[in-house]
Amino acid sequence: MRGVLLLLLAVDMLAVVGVMMAGVLGLTNPGRNPRTSNRLMRWRVGLQAVAVLLVVALMVT
Repeated sequence: MRGVLLLLLAVDMLAVVGVMMAGVLGLTNPGRNPRTSNRLMRWRVGLQAVAVLLVVALMVT
């Protein structure tokens, strides 16, 4: 069980980094859409919440 949680945490952390990089690259685009930035921010916050929950689950097990 612990191995599965660690794997899920690693995948989630990579997803957070990917969304963050997409947001940073989107900021460099002069014709960017503000809705896209908002959507990426929501995704990042959600993925970070999942990561925190996985860390808590790892601490409990």
